[in-house]
Amino acid sequence: MSDIRLTHRRVLAIALPIVLSNATVPLLGAVDTGVVGQLGQAAPIGAVGVGSVVLASIYWIFGFLRMGTSGMVAQARGAGDRAEVGAVLERALLIGLAAGLAAILLREPLFWAAFRLAPASPEVEHLARQYLGLRVFGAPATISLYAVTGWLIATERTRGVLALQLWMNGLNIVLDLWFVLGLGWGVRGVATATLTAEWTGLALGLWLCRGAFAGGAWADRARLLARAPLARMVRVNIDIMLRTVLLQAAFTAFTFLGAGYGDRVLAANQVLLQFLQITAFALDGFAFAAESLVGQAVGARAPGVLRRAAILTGQWGAGGAVALSAGFAVLGPHLIDLMATDPAVRETARGALPWVVAAPLVGVASWMFDGIFIGATMTREMLKAMAISVAGYVAALLILPPAMGNDGLWAALMVLNALRGLTMAAFYLQVERRAA
Repeated sequence: MSDIRLTHRRVLAIALPIVLSNATVPLLGAVDTGVVGQLGQAAPIGAVGVGSVVLASIYWIFGFLRMGTSGMVAQARGAGDRAEVGAVLERALLIGLAAGLAAILLREPLFWAAFRLAPASPEVEHLARQYLGLRVFGAPATISLYAVTGWLIATERTRGVLALQLWMNGLNIVLDLWFVLGLGWGVRGVATATLTAEWTGLALGLWLCRGAFAGGAWADRARLLARAPLARMVRVNIDIMLRTVLLQAAFTAFTFLGAGYGDRVLAANQVLLQFLQITAFALDGFAFAAESLVGQAVGARAPGVLRRAAILTGQWGAGGAVALSAGFAVLGPHLIDLMATDPAVRETARGALPWVVAAPLVGVASWMFDGIFIGATMTREMLKAMAISVAGYVAALLILPPAMGNDGLWAALMVLNALRGLTMAAFYLQVERRAA
Protein backbone atom coordinates (compact mmCIF):
# COMPACT_ATOMS: atom_id res chain seq x y z
CA MET A 1 0.00 0.00 0.00
CA SER A 2 1.31 3.48 -0.87
CA ASP A 3 1.01 4.48 2.81
CA ILE A 4 -0.14 1.87 5.32
CA ARG A 5 -0.66 4.38 8.15
CA LEU A 6 -4.38 4.99 8.59
CA THR A 7 -5.30 7.83 10.92
CA HIS A 8 -8.28 10.05 11.60
CA ARG A 9 -6.28 12.95 10.16
CA ARG A 10 -5.84 11.06 6.90
CA VAL A 11 -9.57 10.28 6.66
CA LEU A 12 -10.46 13.94 7.25
CA ALA A 13 -7.87 15.10 4.70
CA ILE A 14 -9.74 13.09 2.07
CA ALA A 15 -13.28 13.76 3.28
CA LEU A 16 -13.46 17.46 4.16
CA PRO A 17 -12.55 18.85 0.70
CA ILE A 18 -15.32 16.67 -0.77
CA VAL A 19 -17.85 18.01 1.73
CA LEU A 20 -16.82 21.60 0.89
CA SER A 21 -16.87 20.80 -2.83
CA ASN A 22 -20.39 19.39 -2.58
CA ALA A 23 -21.53 22.50 -0.74
CA THR A 24 -20.81 24.58 -3.86
CA VAL A 25 -23.04 22.48 -6.13
CA PRO A 26 -26.47 24.03 -5.29
CA LEU A 27 -25.01 27.54 -5.64
CA LEU A 28 -24.52 27.30 -9.40
CA GLY A 29 -28.12 26.34 -10.15
CA ALA A 30 -29.36 29.17 -7.94
CA VAL A 31 -27.17 31.71 -9.79
CA ASP A 32 -28.22 30.42 -13.23
CA THR A 33 -31.87 30.80 -12.24
CA GLY A 34 -31.31 34.16 -10.57
CA VAL A 35 -29.46 35.64 -13.55
CA VAL A 36 -32.05 34.67 -16.17
CA GLY A 37 -34.73 35.74 -13.69
CA GLN A 38 -33.39 39.29 -14.05
CA LEU A 39 -34.64 39.27 -17.65
CA GLY A 40 -38.16 39.71 -16.30
CA GLN A 41 -39.71 36.83 -18.26
CA ALA A 42 -40.80 33.36 -17.24
CA ALA A 43 -39.81 31.55 -20.45
CA PRO A 44 -35.99 31.93 -20.08
CA ILE A 45 -36.15 30.55 -16.52
CA GLY A 46 -38.18 27.57 -17.71
CA ALA A 47 -35.86 27.01 -20.67
CA VAL A 48 -32.71 26.89 -18.54
CA GLY A 49 -34.47 24.61 -16.04
CA VAL A 50 -35.73 22.20 -18.70
CA GLY A 51 -32.43 22.21 -20.58
CA SER A 52 -30.44 21.53 -17.43
CA VAL A 53 -32.66 18.59 -16.50
CA VAL A 54 -32.38 17.07 -20.00
CA LEU A 55 -28.57 17.19 -19.96
CA ALA A 56 -28.34 16.07 -16.34
CA SER A 57 -30.44 13.03 -17.25
CA ILE A 58 -28.07 12.16 -20.11
CA TYR A 59 -24.92 12.73 -18.07
CA TRP A 60 -26.34 10.81 -15.09
CA ILE A 61 -26.17 7.61 -17.14
CA PHE A 62 -22.37 7.93 -17.21
CA GLY A 63 -21.93 8.64 -13.50
CA PHE A 64 -20.54 5.12 -13.16
CA LEU A 65 -17.24 6.41 -14.58
CA ARG A 66 -16.54 8.27 -11.35
CA MET A 67 -17.08 5.25 -9.10
CA GLY A 68 -15.52 2.64 -11.36
CA THR A 69 -12.41 4.74 -11.93
CA SER A 70 -12.01 5.43 -8.20
CA GLY A 71 -12.04 1.77 -7.15
CA MET A 72 -9.72 0.49 -9.88
CA VAL A 73 -7.19 3.32 -9.51
CA ALA A 74 -7.09 2.88 -5.71
CA GLN A 75 -6.37 -0.83 -6.11
CA ALA A 76 -3.63 -0.23 -8.67
CA ARG A 77 -2.13 2.36 -6.35
CA GLY A 78 -2.24 -0.04 -3.40
CA ALA A 79 -0.50 -2.67 -5.50
CA GLY A 80 2.23 -0.18 -6.43
CA ASP A 81 1.40 -0.45 -10.15
CA ARG A 82 1.99 3.14 -11.26
CA ALA A 83 1.55 2.35 -14.93
CA GLU A 84 -1.92 0.89 -14.30
CA VAL A 85 -2.85 3.92 -12.17
CA GLY A 86 -2.42 6.01 -15.29
CA ALA A 87 -3.87 3.43 -17.69
CA VAL A 88 -7.17 3.24 -15.78
CA LEU A 89 -7.60 7.00 -16.12
CA GLU A 90 -6.79 6.88 -19.83
CA ARG A 91 -9.32 4.12 -20.48
CA ALA A 92 -11.98 6.05 -18.56
CA LEU A 93 -11.16 9.23 -20.49
CA LEU A 94 -11.55 7.36 -23.77
CA ILE A 95 -14.99 6.18 -22.66
CA GLY A 96 -15.90 9.71 -21.57
CA LEU A 97 -14.81 11.31 -24.83
CA ALA A 98 -16.56 8.64 -26.92
CA ALA A 99 -19.78 8.99 -24.90
CA GLY A 100 -19.66 12.77 -25.23
CA LEU A 101 -19.17 12.58 -29.00
CA ALA A 102 -22.08 10.15 -29.23
CA ALA A 103 -24.28 12.63 -27.34
CA ILE A 104 -23.31 15.37 -29.83
CA LEU A 105 -24.02 13.18 -32.86
CA LEU A 106 -27.34 11.97 -31.45
CA ARG A 107 -28.42 15.33 -30.07
CA GLU A 108 -31.44 15.85 -32.32
CA PRO A 109 -33.21 12.54 -31.56
CA LEU A 110 -32.26 12.87 -27.87
CA PHE A 111 -33.74 16.35 -27.61
CA TRP A 112 -36.82 15.32 -29.62
CA ALA A 113 -37.44 12.43 -27.22
CA ALA A 114 -36.92 14.68 -24.19
CA PHE A 115 -39.52 17.21 -25.34
CA ARG A 116 -42.00 14.45 -26.16
CA LEU A 117 -41.63 13.07 -22.63
CA ALA A 118 -41.81 16.50 -21.00
CA PRO A 119 -43.69 18.89 -23.31
CA ALA A 120 -43.14 22.61 -22.83
CA SER A 121 -44.71 25.72 -24.34
CA PRO A 122 -43.45 26.64 -27.83
CA GLU A 123 -41.48 29.61 -26.45
CA VAL A 124 -39.84 27.59 -23.68
CA GLU A 125 -39.00 24.74 -26.08
CA HIS A 126 -37.48 27.19 -28.59
CA LEU A 127 -35.25 28.77 -25.94
CA ALA A 128 -34.41 25.40 -24.41
CA ARG A 129 -33.26 24.12 -27.80
CA GLN A 130 -30.97 27.16 -28.08
CA TYR A 131 -29.56 26.34 -24.65
CA LEU A 132 -29.15 22.64 -25.41
CA GLY A 133 -27.68 23.29 -28.85
CA LEU A 134 -24.72 25.01 -27.20
CA ARG A 135 -24.45 23.03 -23.96
CA VAL A 136 -24.33 19.62 -25.66
CA PHE A 137 -20.88 20.45 -27.06
CA GLY A 138 -19.61 20.29 -23.51
CA ALA A 139 -20.67 16.62 -23.19
CA PRO A 140 -17.20 15.14 -23.84
CA ALA A 141 -15.70 17.41 -21.16
CA THR A 142 -18.43 16.86 -18.58
CA ILE A 143 -18.49 13.06 -18.89
CA SER A 144 -14.69 12.89 -18.91
CA LEU A 145 -14.64 14.91 -15.69
CA TYR A 146 -16.29 11.96 -13.93
CA ALA A 147 -13.14 9.98 -14.67
CA VAL A 148 -10.90 12.83 -13.53
CA THR A 149 -12.81 13.17 -10.25
CA GLY A 150 -12.61 9.43 -9.59
CA TRP A 151 -8.85 9.45 -10.19
CA LEU A 152 -8.30 12.39 -7.84
CA ILE A 153 -10.35 10.72 -5.08
CA ALA A 154 -8.52 7.41 -5.46
CA THR A 155 -5.14 9.13 -5.20
CA GLU A 156 -6.28 11.12 -2.12
CA ARG A 157 -6.07 14.44 -3.98
CA THR A 158 -9.48 15.64 -2.96
CA ARG A 159 -8.22 19.20 -2.59
CA GLY A 160 -7.92 19.00 -6.35
CA VAL A 161 -11.62 18.07 -6.57
CA LEU A 162 -12.43 21.14 -4.45
CA ALA A 163 -10.20 23.36 -6.60
CA LEU A 164 -11.89 22.01 -9.72
CA GLN A 165 -15.38 22.75 -8.41
CA LEU A 166 -14.43 26.22 -7.20
CA TRP A 167 -12.87 27.05 -10.57
CA MET A 168 -15.77 25.77 -12.65
CA ASN A 169 -18.53 27.22 -10.50
CA GLY A 170 -16.72 30.51 -9.95
CA LEU A 171 -15.95 31.00 -13.66
CA ASN A 172 -19.50 29.99 -14.57
CA ILE A 173 -20.99 32.55 -12.20
CA VAL A 174 -18.72 35.37 -13.42
CA LEU A 175 -19.44 34.59 -17.07
CA ASP A 176 -23.18 34.26 -16.34
CA LEU A 177 -23.22 37.80 -15.01
CA TRP A 178 -21.12 39.15 -17.89
CA PHE A 179 -22.81 37.34 -20.79
CA VAL A 180 -26.42 37.68 -19.59
CA LEU A 181 -26.56 40.96 -17.69
CA GLY A 182 -23.61 42.71 -19.34
CA LEU A 183 -23.86 41.61 -22.98
CA GLY A 184 -27.55 40.72 -23.04
CA TRP A 185 -27.08 37.25 -24.51
CA GLY A 186 -29.98 35.78 -22.54
CA VAL A 187 -30.31 31.99 -22.45
CA ARG A 188 -27.41 31.58 -24.89
CA GLY A 189 -25.23 33.49 -22.43
CA VAL A 190 -25.99 31.01 -19.64
CA ALA A 191 -25.21 28.10 -21.98
CA THR A 192 -21.98 29.69 -23.20
CA ALA A 193 -20.83 30.36 -19.64
CA THR A 194 -21.39 26.73 -18.63
CA LEU A 195 -19.78 25.39 -21.82
CA THR A 196 -16.67 27.48 -21.17
CA ALA A 197 -16.51 26.33 -17.55
CA GLU A 198 -16.82 22.67 -18.60
CA TRP A 199 -13.94 22.68 -21.09
CA THR A 200 -11.63 24.81 -18.96
CA GLY A 201 -12.53 22.54 -16.05
CA LEU A 202 -11.43 19.49 -18.02
CA ALA A 203 -8.16 21.24 -18.89
CA LEU A 204 -7.56 22.04 -15.21
CA GLY A 205 -8.55 18.50 -14.23
CA LEU A 206 -6.07 16.95 -16.65
CA TRP A 207 -3.36 19.21 -15.27
CA LEU A 208 -4.25 18.09 -11.74
CA CYS A 209 -3.96 14.48 -12.97
CA ARG A 210 -0.63 15.12 -14.73
CA GLY A 211 1.03 12.49 -12.53
CA ALA A 212 -0.93 9.85 -14.44
CA PHE A 213 0.91 10.83 -17.61
CA ALA A 214 4.39 11.00 -16.11
CA GLY A 215 6.94 8.81 -17.87
CA GLY A 216 6.19 6.87 -21.02
CA ALA A 217 3.73 4.29 -19.67
CA TRP A 218 0.74 6.42 -20.70
CA ALA A 219 1.63 5.88 -24.37
CA ASP A 220 1.75 2.07 -24.08
CA ARG A 221 -1.13 1.10 -26.37
CA ALA A 222 -0.78 -2.59 -25.57
CA ARG A 223 -1.40 -1.92 -21.87
CA LEU A 224 -4.10 0.65 -22.54
CA LEU A 225 -6.10 -1.68 -24.79
CA ALA A 226 -5.34 -4.95 -22.96
CA ARG A 227 -8.40 -7.18 -23.08
CA ALA A 228 -8.56 -8.27 -19.41
CA PRO A 229 -8.46 -4.76 -17.83
CA LEU A 230 -10.91 -3.44 -20.42
CA ALA A 231 -13.31 -6.32 -19.77
CA ARG A 232 -13.05 -5.70 -16.03
CA MET A 233 -13.75 -2.00 -16.49
CA VAL A 234 -16.81 -2.75 -18.60
CA ARG A 235 -18.14 -5.29 -16.07
CA VAL A 236 -17.61 -2.97 -13.09
CA ASN A 237 -19.21 -0.01 -14.82
CA ILE A 238 -22.24 -1.98 -16.06
CA ASP A 239 -22.87 -3.28 -12.52
CA ILE A 240 -22.69 0.24 -11.11
CA MET A 241 -24.95 1.63 -13.84
CA LEU A 242 -27.63 -1.03 -13.24
CA ARG A 243 -27.41 -0.51 -9.49
CA THR A 244 -27.85 3.24 -9.97
CA VAL A 245 -30.83 2.72 -12.29
CA LEU A 246 -32.54 0.66 -9.56
CA LEU A 247 -31.85 3.33 -6.94
CA GLN A 248 -33.10 6.12 -9.21
CA ALA A 249 -36.25 4.12 -10.00
CA ALA A 250 -36.90 3.76 -6.26
CA PHE A 251 -36.71 7.52 -5.69
CA THR A 252 -38.77 8.23 -8.81
CA ALA A 253 -41.48 5.89 -7.49
CA PHE A 254 -41.40 7.78 -4.19
CA THR A 255 -42.02 11.09 -5.99
CA PHE A 256 -44.77 9.73 -8.25
CA LEU A 257 -46.60 7.99 -5.40
CA GLY A 258 -46.35 11.15 -3.30
CA ALA A 259 -48.00 13.08 -6.13
CA GLY A 260 -51.01 10.80 -5.73
CA TYR A 261 -51.69 12.38 -2.33
CA GLY A 262 -52.13 15.84 -3.88
CA ASP A 263 -50.08 18.94 -4.56
CA ARG A 264 -49.67 19.80 -0.88
CA VAL A 265 -48.05 16.46 -0.01
CA LEU A 266 -46.00 16.46 -3.21
CA ALA A 267 -44.60 19.91 -2.39
CA ALA A 268 -43.89 18.97 1.24
CA ASN A 269 -42.06 15.81 0.19
CA GLN A 270 -39.96 17.76 -2.30
CA VAL A 271 -38.95 20.15 0.48
CA LEU A 272 -37.97 17.25 2.75
CA LEU A 273 -36.04 15.48 0.00
CA GLN A 274 -33.65 18.44 0.08
CA PHE A 275 -32.69 17.28 3.59
CA LEU A 276 -31.74 13.90 2.13
CA GLN A 277 -29.65 15.66 -0.49
CA ILE A 278 -27.82 17.55 2.26
CA THR A 279 -27.22 14.22 4.00
CA ALA A 280 -25.77 12.69 0.84
CA PHE A 281 -23.51 15.69 0.24
CA ALA A 282 -22.19 15.56 3.81
CA LEU A 283 -21.65 11.79 4.05
CA ASP A 284 -20.19 11.49 0.54
CA GLY A 285 -16.87 12.78 1.84
CA PHE A 286 -16.45 9.87 4.26
CA ALA A 287 -17.74 7.34 1.72
CA PHE A 288 -15.19 8.63 -0.81
CA ALA A 289 -12.46 8.29 1.81
CA ALA A 290 -13.54 4.65 2.21
CA GLU A 291 -13.29 4.15 -1.57
CA SER A 292 -9.69 5.33 -1.67
CA LEU A 293 -8.41 3.64 1.49
CA VAL A 294 -10.26 0.33 1.02
CA GLY A 295 -9.22 0.17 -2.63
CA GLN A 296 -5.58 0.65 -1.71
CA ALA A 297 -5.84 -2.05 0.96
CA VAL A 298 -7.31 -4.49 -1.58
CA GLY A 299 -4.52 -3.69 -4.03
CA ALA A 300 -1.90 -4.18 -1.30
CA ARG A 301 -3.51 -7.48 -0.19
CA ALA A 302 -3.83 -6.15 3.37
CA PRO A 303 -7.14 -7.26 4.96
CA GLY A 304 -6.16 -5.85 8.36
CA VAL A 305 -5.60 -2.42 6.83
CA LEU A 306 -8.90 -2.75 4.97
CA ARG A 307 -10.76 -3.44 8.21
CA ARG A 308 -9.16 -0.43 9.90
CA ALA A 309 -10.06 1.74 6.90
CA ALA A 310 -13.68 0.55 7.12
CA ILE A 311 -13.80 1.22 10.88
CA LEU A 312 -12.21 4.68 10.74
CA THR A 313 -14.34 5.95 7.87
CA GLY A 314 -17.42 4.31 9.41
CA GLN A 315 -16.82 6.11 12.71
CA TRP A 316 -16.69 9.48 10.97
CA GLY A 317 -19.73 8.62 8.85
CA ALA A 318 -21.69 7.64 11.97
CA GLY A 319 -20.61 10.84 13.73
CA GLY A 320 -21.72 12.88 10.73
CA ALA A 321 -25.09 11.08 10.68
CA VAL A 322 -25.69 11.85 14.36
CA ALA A 323 -24.79 15.52 13.80
CA LEU A 324 -27.10 15.75 10.79
CA SER A 325 -30.01 14.16 12.65
CA ALA A 326 -29.54 16.53 15.57
CA GLY A 327 -29.30 19.48 13.20
CA PHE A 328 -32.47 18.49 11.36
CA ALA A 329 -34.32 18.03 14.65
CA VAL A 330 -33.37 21.53 15.87
CA LEU A 331 -33.26 23.51 12.62
CA GLY A 332 -35.69 21.48 10.52
CA PRO A 333 -38.79 23.64 11.14
CA HIS A 334 -36.85 26.81 10.30
CA LEU A 335 -35.40 25.27 7.12
CA ILE A 336 -38.89 24.20 6.06
CA ASP A 337 -40.14 27.76 6.56
CA LEU A 338 -37.28 29.07 4.40
CA MET A 339 -38.07 26.67 1.55
CA ALA A 340 -41.87 26.92 1.62
CA THR A 341 -44.24 29.81 2.27
CA ASP A 342 -47.57 28.00 1.92
CA PRO A 343 -48.92 27.29 5.44
CA ALA A 344 -50.43 23.94 4.40
CA VAL A 345 -47.15 22.77 2.84
CA ARG A 346 -45.24 23.86 5.95
CA GLU A 347 -47.62 21.97 8.23
CA THR A 348 -47.41 18.79 6.12
CA ALA A 349 -43.62 18.94 5.92
CA ARG A 350 -43.32 19.43 9.68
CA GLY A 351 -45.57 16.44 10.23
CA ALA A 352 -43.18 14.22 8.24
CA LEU A 353 -40.02 15.82 9.65
CA PRO A 354 -39.32 12.94 12.12
CA TRP A 355 -38.68 10.64 9.14
CA VAL A 356 -36.03 13.03 7.86
CA VAL A 357 -34.47 13.26 11.32
CA ALA A 358 -34.20 9.46 11.34
CA ALA A 359 -32.96 9.20 7.74
CA PRO A 360 -29.21 9.85 8.34
CA LEU A 361 -29.11 7.30 11.16
CA VAL A 362 -31.00 4.68 9.16
CA GLY A 363 -29.08 5.30 5.94
CA VAL A 364 -25.49 5.91 7.08
CA ALA A 365 -24.56 2.23 6.79
CA SER A 366 -25.71 2.13 3.17
CA TRP A 367 -23.64 5.20 2.25
CA MET A 368 -20.52 3.92 3.96
CA PHE A 369 -20.82 0.40 2.58
CA ASP A 370 -21.21 1.92 -0.89
CA GLY A 371 -17.77 3.48 -0.46
CA ILE A 372 -16.26 0.25 0.86
CA PHE A 373 -17.67 -1.91 -1.93
CA ILE A 374 -16.73 0.59 -4.66
CA GLY A 375 -13.16 0.67 -3.34
CA ALA A 376 -13.07 -3.12 -3.43
CA THR A 377 -14.81 -3.11 -6.88
CA MET A 378 -17.30 -5.60 -5.44
CA THR A 379 -19.87 -4.16 -7.82
CA ARG A 380 -21.72 -7.39 -8.52
CA GLU A 381 -22.43 -7.73 -4.79
CA MET A 382 -23.57 -4.09 -4.72
CA LEU A 383 -25.99 -4.82 -7.55
CA LYS A 384 -27.34 -7.93 -5.78
CA ALA A 385 -27.77 -5.99 -2.53
CA MET A 386 -29.62 -3.21 -4.34
CA ALA A 387 -31.91 -5.68 -6.12
CA ILE A 388 -32.83 -7.34 -2.80
CA SER A 389 -33.36 -3.94 -1.15
CA VAL A 390 -35.58 -2.65 -3.95
CA ALA A 391 -37.65 -5.83 -3.79
CA GLY A 392 -38.16 -5.20 -0.06
CA TYR A 393 -38.98 -1.56 -0.82
CA VAL A 394 -41.65 -2.59 -3.33
CA ALA A 395 -43.18 -4.92 -0.74
CA ALA A 396 -43.16 -2.06 1.81
CA LEU A 397 -44.85 0.24 -0.71
CA LEU A 398 -47.63 -2.30 -1.20
CA ILE A 399 -48.25 -2.56 2.55
CA LEU A 400 -47.35 0.71 4.31
CA PRO A 401 -48.77 3.65 2.27
CA PRO A 402 -52.29 2.14 2.05
CA ALA A 403 -52.28 1.84 5.85
CA MET A 404 -50.36 5.02 6.80
CA GLY A 405 -50.67 7.40 3.86
CA ASN A 406 -47.67 9.67 3.29
CA ASP A 407 -46.08 8.46 6.53
CA GLY A 408 -46.16 4.97 5.05
CA LEU A 409 -44.38 6.27 1.96
CA TRP A 410 -41.58 7.68 4.10
CA ALA A 411 -41.48 4.48 6.18
CA ALA A 412 -41.00 2.48 2.97
CA LEU A 413 -38.08 4.73 2.04
CA MET A 414 -36.51 4.02 5.44
CA VAL A 415 -36.99 0.30 4.73
CA LEU A 416 -35.08 0.70 1.47
CA ASN A 417 -32.12 2.41 3.12
CA ALA A 418 -32.05 0.01 6.06
CA LEU A 419 -32.10 -2.99 3.71
CA ARG A 420 -29.28 -1.51 1.64
CA GLY A 421 -27.10 -1.34 4.73
CA LEU A 422 -28.09 -4.79 5.99
CA THR A 423 -27.62 -6.60 2.67
CA MET A 424 -24.19 -5.10 2.10
CA ALA A 425 -23.22 -5.90 5.69
CA ALA A 426 -24.05 -9.52 4.89
CA PHE A 427 -21.58 -9.41 1.98
CA TYR A 428 -18.86 -7.53 3.91
CA LEU A 429 -16.70 -10.53 4.83
CA GLN A 430 -16.28 -11.21 1.12
CA VAL A 431 -14.61 -7.80 0.85
CA GLU A 432 -12.01 -8.77 3.46
CA ARG A 433 -11.47 -12.12 1.78
CA ARG A 434 -10.85 -10.31 -1.49
CA ALA A 435 -7.96 -8.46 0.15
CA ALA A 436 -6.50 -11.62 1.72
